Amino acid sequence: MTQKRKTLYCSFCRRDDKTVDKLIGGPGVHICDRCVEACNAILAGKPAQTFTGWDSLDEDHLLRSLAPSEATVEAVRDVLQIQVDVLRKRGMSWTQIGEALGISRQAAWERFS
Repeated sequence: MTQKRKTLYCSFCRRDDKTVDKLIGGPGVHICDRCVEACNAILAGKPAQTFTGWDSLDEDHLLRSLAPSEATVEAVRDVLQIQVDVLRKRGMSWTQIGEALGISRQAAWERFS
């Protein structure tokens, strides 16, 4: 039985892996060659092409981008949970974790325990 390959999306511009030349993967995120070029231009102090805004996209494109956006949010949420779990195993307090996240000890505990 052949499994259907999951379409991957750039976490920044939401282009899918079929419309870009390269898509680089990280822990729960991806960045396309076009966004890397924009980052390189910004780092070099050159003006980068600006995103024209969500209002410039048609409804179909926006609707198609919802599921990949949600998948990206969930992947990043999973990475954050893993990081907190590792810190707790290393003996870091909820106060320290909360301070690093800009939230209270109680909020950190409620969110990640």
